[in-house]
Amino acid sequence: MAKVLKEGTSYNQRDVIDVLVEFSGFKDRVEKKFKEVARELEGKPNEHDLWVNIYLISCDYADDQFTKRKSPEPIQKIS
Repeated sequence: MAKVLKEGTSYNQRDVIDVLVEFSGFKDRVEKKFKEVARELEGKPNEHDLWVNIYLISCDYADDQFTKRKSPEPIQKIS
């Protein structure tokens, strides 16, 4: 879903709600697990932008990991 937002394509209301719910859950998990980082972001003028960037970076990382797991690694032959 993050790709839809990054690419700037059109999306319906349901897609927007899904992204907001996913983002909210992500933010809650990060705040619980990384309390110091969350406190550092809190109250900054660009707090929302920072949270969105962290979310997008984590989505990209998750996509990369999923792609790596999906495609088998080439086996090197020893001659």
